[in-house]
Amino acid sequence: MIDPLGGSYYVEALTTDYERRIFDILEEVDERGGTIRLIEQGMVPEAHRGLRLRDGAAQAVRREAGDRREPLRGGEAQHDIEIHPYDPTTAERQVSRTRRIRRERDNARVNALLDQLVSVARDDSQNIMPITIELVKAGATMGDIVEKLKGLWGTYRETPVF
Repeated sequence: MIDPLGGSYYVEALTTDYERRIFDILEEVDERGGTIRLIEQGMVPEAHRGLRLRDGAAQAVRREAGDRREPLRGGEAQHDIEIHPYDPTTAERQVSRTRRIRRERDNARVNALLDQLVSVARDDSQNIMPITIELVKAGATMGDIVEKLKGLWGTYRETPVF
């Protein structure tokens, strides 16, 4: 197919196929005890079959392209695509903003809320989302929250599967 998006029926067929495969994977994960159990057993990459989905997508593209090695092109037509300009000052503005928020927030309140987050996270019957939202409103950064939870849960390291 020269222009796969030109025939939306093709894109819809691919989407439906991937959606079916994803639901099959989710069902399998549920049958095997859920995501947390599979993470604890070190089986997430195999259980979620992410590599198989990726490989399936690559096979579908090769099949449609006749396994050619050159890139697919839709002719030499020019496309008017707006490109977002790169702004080298973005990182410094974000760092400055984070520093300002940390300087101006009520750090005692943020620390108390972070301690409360850990208490809530220890209790499997509680939802950590409300306290997380409260933390963000109080000026906690994602780094603050992640670091606090890392002390409780550690850091997940996926076992590479090749």
